[in-house]
Amino acid sequence: MNLHAIDAEVIGASPEPSNADIAKAKTLRDSVAIALNAYLSSLDGQDVCDVYNMVLSEVEAPLLEEVMKYTRNNQTRASQLLGLNRGTLRKKLKQYDLL
Repeated sequence: MNLHAIDAEVIGASPEPSNADIAKAKTLRDSVAIALNAYLSSLDGQDVCDVYNMVLSEVEAPLLEEVMKYTRNNQTRASQLLGLNRGTLRKKLKQYDLL
């Protein structure tokens, strides 16, 4: 379970953006902004911390997963595509249980 879902479970709210909001998203940036807005709105004044790392993990894991699919699990190509050192890529793949 990810931090996003854990926070939602703890406060009993659904952090998911509406279908109408999703349809409005034109870019990845828009999608992140809409999802973050929905999450923060669902907090209803509750204190929360570590939002930066939560958002980073929510975006980074699918980014790595899709790039690995695109490169057919070729870590050298994936690291070049992402602009990461191959060792850094391997570390991140392990971090998200993708390796």
